[in-house]
Amino acid sequence: MSAPFVHPQGLCESTHIGEGTRIWAFAHVLPNARLGKDCNVCDHVFIENDVVVGDRVTIKSGVQLWDGVVIEDDVFVGPNVSFTNDRFPRSKHYPQAFSKTTLRKGSSIGAGAVLLPGITVGSNAMVGAGAVVTQDVPANAIVVGNPARISGYVDMAAAANSSAPASTGSGISGSKVRGVKLLQSELRGDIRGDLTALEFEKDLPFMPRRSFVVFNVPSAKVRGAHAHRVCHQILYCIAGSVHGLADDGTQREEFVLSKPNVGLYLPPMIWGTQYRYSKDAVLLVLASHPYDANDYIRDYEVFLAEQRARA
Repeated sequence: MSAPFVHPQGLCESTHIGEGTRIWAFAHVLPNARLGKDCNVCDHVFIENDVVVGDRVTIKSGVQLWDGVVIEDDVFVGPNVSFTNDRFPRSKHYPQAFSKTTLRKGSSIGAGAVLLPGITVGSNAMVGAGAVVTQDVPANAIVVGNPARISGYVDMAAAANSSAPASTGSGISGSKVRGVKLLQSELRGDIRGDLTALEFEKDLPFMPRRSFVVFNVPSAKVRGAHAHRVCHQILYCIAGSVHGLADDGTQREEFVLSKPNVGLYLPPMIWGTQYRYSKDAVLLVLASHPYDANDYIRDYEVFLAEQRARA
């Protein structure tokens, strides 16, 4: 490994700079900032004191990292990205503590994006150029627009069999995600309308002990974004449409739920996220266990760690 490089026209006041890191012309790093190994800090970057940057991070020109910013390993920050750390700034009026903004490992922030204070961008997520991020971004999500909304997930397309026209018969379709299945119940229709029915003991992989309904969800909102340690779930979109993500920590797949006789089965230790709700969407969820807050894993990094421990 080579010693850090500072361009003759760069100013680095910190001694906490990792090997191989390069700081280019007109960049300014304050004394208490910490930068990891093999980072690339481009021209005209300013890094304040209470900033931590991991290894192999790229910070393009025109970026200012203010107090409270934490950037983990392998993150890309595009040119002219704007970070903020005070929701109600006033000249010469300082908060007791600045809000923390965290970019998890492997995430990428596109040129000109704006991140409001207190945001966490999940691991491997991508923020589109010019996006205005007003709330946390889930791991692996792609967000665009103002305010930023999820447009998809990294390295994943919607499952072909999830959006196909429903047949009148019943059946089970597999997924590349461990244990995840699409369950299709029989659909009957005549001049009086359509009907689909479930016999719990015969048609479902578990006996439900709880159900709940999600509706009136603004399209910008994300539901789920957690895993269960022991609880099984099946998701039925009985009106409108919802996009559902299933993730076992290695494989991810997206499903479009739009038919009341097709349910998405999520076994325990599968990270599930629902987003892109239509205005009329009604999501029915059947669960194998009563509500238990301790059964939820709401941090994706904790989920991955528990998956590794179970392997």
